[in-house]
Amino acid sequence: MYRRKSERWVKHLDFMIVDLIALQISLVLSYLIRNRGGNLYQDPTYRNIAVLLMVIDVLVSVLFGSFKNVMKRGYFKGFTMMIKHVILVELSLAFYLFSVKVGENYSRTIIYLMGILYLFLGYIFRISWKKYLQKKRKEKGKRSLLVITTAEMAKSSIENIMENNYEQFFIDGLVLWEGGVIGQEIEGVPVVTTMDQIFEYASDKWIDEVLINLADDNTYASYLAERFNEMGIVSHIRLLDSRQYAGKKRFIERMGGYTVLTTSVNYVSLSQTVMKRALDIAGGLVGCFITLLLMLILGPAIYAQSPGPIFFKQIRVGRNGKKFYMYKFRSMYLDAEERKKELMEKNRVNGGLMFKLDWDPRIIGSKELPDGTFKKGIGNFIREWSLDEFPQFFNVLRGDMSLVGTRPPTVDEWEKYELHHRARLAVKPGITGMWQVSGRSKITDFEDVVKLDMEYINTWSVGLDLRILLRTALAVVGKEGSM
Repeated sequence: MYRRKSERWVKHLDFMIVDLIALQISLVLSYLIRNRGGNLYQDPTYRNIAVLLMVIDVLVSVLFGSFKNVMKRGYFKGFTMMIKHVILVELSLAFYLFSVKVGENYSRTIIYLMGILYLFLGYIFRISWKKYLQKKRKEKGKRSLLVITTAEMAKSSIENIMENNYEQFFIDGLVLWEGGVIGQEIEGVPVVTTMDQIFEYASDKWIDEVLINLADDNTYASYLAERFNEMGIVSHIRLLDSRQYAGKKRFIERMGGYTVLTTSVNYVSLSQTVMKRALDIAGGLVGCFITLLLMLILGPAIYAQSPGPIFFKQIRVGRNGKKFYMYKFRSMYLDAEERKKELMEKNRVNGGLMFKLDWDPRIIGSKELPDGTFKKGIGNFIREWSLDEFPQFFNVLRGDMSLVGTRPPTVDEWEKYELHHRARLAVKPGITGMWQVSGRSKITDFEDVVKLDMEYINTWSVGLDLRILLRTALAVVGKEGSM
């Protein structure tokens, strides 16, 4: 869902932060010059303007694309864009002051001088930050890129990406159309696999993105992109002429020095990405506060029946195979993981790709009575009301998870995944999701789980997240089971 363009925009949030710092410095300096001293932030009138300007600056940046292609701009283009940005900020501030009829409370000298200082300080800050990022460009990037090309074009492909690596890719390796010797290096990048093993390699190594740079008459590129798309891997095809391609989402853009056709499962704009993250942060803060309150009540109850840690942590597989520790209130005895193997034959989900039991004897306080009925304990209460999930709000704040997404598998589960199962990890895992609010207690076929997850990924919107959150709250109140 989060295709590369959205990630690049989010990465440029650091430019927005640098811009906000320059704007605040400009406002403070103009206040000091006009009043010959004083603390702007102790002046209620101008303190309000300082906050308002931050909101205006963010809105102008997002709505008018102030940082679009910022790394590719020359000095002149960068300065003209800065002028445009400053004018829009000043006009927006003037419109606000005129609309609320408080303009007479503010010095025009401060506002005009702030604009002038902001123009030059903002430009200097942007250029300085850009140079810093350009130095980092040669370091190992955050996202892995697999390059599929021919022996003839391999050298130029690598050079092109490295010289124009605005996205800060780490080139994981090369795959040569003709075969090539595994381990052979071209421009310092090794040949890592063969064409007949390429999908297995991409899955095992959790490759983030693929560049397909083949000859114009090679029709295999579309097939490769389609298969990678099924796996949830973003693919880029270098365009030599227009071709029909049956991808799900297609975009023409620049990658290095190439014009490429990018395909991904879904497209998310910058504003949608920011809104989703803002929702995660807001929900995460509220959830963490509730978690602290629950800890005061559940902590002693858990420890009384099963002495040991209150929290349970487990390695889970997140977006694009990135592993992280997921936290829960402990609702099971300490030997639960060891006993899981003994209970695997009672697993309700076919194939062992998820683990669900009708009655789990590992739950704290849960017992089977002589008459064959089951006695519930504190662990059942915690799970039925989904209280065990609340520590995951900490994972949401850290950015490992989202409020809504797909449930993260355990390491042993994802090792059993087939290629098309991998696509459900193309998004951040969530505390809740489409599967959880669609009768999860009745679903025993993992393929049905994957279908629901892919429906969520393909149709995602902020509105869908809000609807799922509402349905989750209703499900918890109705005690439909743990998430």
